[in-house]
Amino acid sequence: MTHILIVEDDTLISDMIKKLLFQNGYSTTTAYSGTEAILLLNQKSFDLILLDLMLPGMSGEAVLEKIKESVDTPVIGVSSKTDTESKINLIRRGADDYLTKPFDNKELLVRIEAVLRRYQKGNSAPEEILRFKDLTLNSTTLEVKIKNEQISLTRYEFLILKLLMTNPDRVFTKNIIYESVWNENFEGEENAINVHIGNLRKKFSKVIPDEPYIQTVWGLGFKMQ
Repeated sequence: MTHILIVEDDTLISDMIKKLLFQNGYSTTTAYSGTEAILLLNQKSFDLILLDLMLPGMSGEAVLEKIKESVDTPVIGVSSKTDTESKINLIRRGADDYLTKPFDNKELLVRIEAVLRRYQKGNSAPEEILRFKDLTLNSTTLEVKIKNEQISLTRYEFLILKLLMTNPDRVFTKNIIYESVWNENFEGEENAINVHIGNLRKKFSKVIPDEPYIQTVWGLGFKMQ
């Protein structure tokens, strides 16, 4: 049974989500603070995390960064913040999706199903090691290395890099990248792609500052450089 961690300090909302998920075949564990969530993650594994951003003490954003440092578990951020900047910041930190309060119960279930489906599909890929310059990507172990130094990537950063490395000479449009990685129709979500590409470049430059790996082809998209 799929096990979901609910991180929500509002007991009424937490209980509502718990009941909804139970009725739809999910098992759940609840945490009411970021610290409690981190402790639970150290004790057991989960298939997905529903993470409220407005938490007491440690913020949801800080909890997300801690999660991504230690486990590759998909995270759906839940918040009353509706501005684009909040969504971009959450994606930058590695969230797999974002849901705004108040949300429709059916929408929550659909988003959970979609994230789990993408995650399971990505993890079922056959063993494959891709190489470009001194960069290697192992699709089985999910390891990315430059000259044997491991690079820690979020799930979407990994999937975007893998797509580019499968055909290094090809220019991938933002449309193709979004539909291939997110498995959804592209609707102008350029910010999400740009954020992940920017993060990849920053992480590569920390290892080899003057070596470019991803090229922007203006007006078209991206390719390996």
